[in-house]
Amino acid sequence: MNVFVTGASGLIGKALSERLRAEGHTVTAMVRGEPQPGEVRWTPGKTLDASVFANADAVVTLAGKNVATRWSPKAKKEISDSRVEGTKTISDAVAASFRRAGKPGVLISASAIGYYGIRGDEILTEDSAPGTGFLKEICVAWEAAAQSARDAGVRVVHPRIGVVLSKDGGALAKMLPIFKLGGGGKLGDGKQWWSWIAIDDVVGAILFALTNSKVAGPVNLTAPNPVTNAEFTKVLGKVMHRPTAVAVPAAALRIAMGSETAAETALASVRVVPNRLLEYGYEFRHADLREALQNVLN
Repeated sequence: MNVFVTGASGLIGKALSERLRAEGHTVTAMVRGEPQPGEVRWTPGKTLDASVFANADAVVTLAGKNVATRWSPKAKKEISDSRVEGTKTISDAVAASFRRAGKPGVLISASAIGYYGIRGDEILTEDSAPGTGFLKEICVAWEAAAQSARDAGVRVVHPRIGVVLSKDGGALAKMLPIFKLGGGGKLGDGKQWWSWIAIDDVVGAILFALTNSKVAGPVNLTAPNPVTNAEFTKVLGKVMHRPTAVAVPAAALRIAMGSETAAETALASVRVVPNRLLEYGYEFRHADLREALQNVLN
């Protein structure tokens, strides 16, 4: 396949691109700066010439500003625009290209489990209703931004991505230095559910969606066994052979991160299960948290 990827330099995009190339596929990175050989320039929010995708078999769009920041009005707009406007730009060009040349046939347009809001102990599947909050608003608009491609007949998949386990980025990478120094501990009361997934399975699930024509619509990219933050902390401490007694009060997180950001990220309880991936027949490489962490860290 010839796969075009936005966000190819990010945590998931880089791992996906490496895996695609390793399996013999061609990857064309879509960049916002000056393109190098094998790259294509694009600008989120501006019209993209459909001819760019004339030889594309698939497009994966992962671009988006990091949400792990204080959500000032300016930051919220940047987070929203980077996802919604960027996805609409890609979707419109994919739709036009598909109508002209029948390519690309599939668009993998990222989303996140923030779609479900803060839901306590409720078990959430792809059929669950959206929740409330800023992340929910972003995810709903993010997925809707790919409507033009759907309307054109392109198979569109929305991987709703959970907490990605990787030592190269994301929440785990930020936690590792603290745990190494023996300062790890649960966040708040630790009762909030964390729906995690190893980076290998994020990449594996996206590849599965690219090559399996039955996969369409929202698909939860989380491991089958979500855990509470307290359990996650305990397991990570055991894997790293470090104590985990230094709990971080919720109030401290609200001060450090901002109340809204802390409530919808570190303290949010989102208990998500990957029903559709399992129904489609995807086999997880890492379904057990301890094994997943050992694999990631080693």
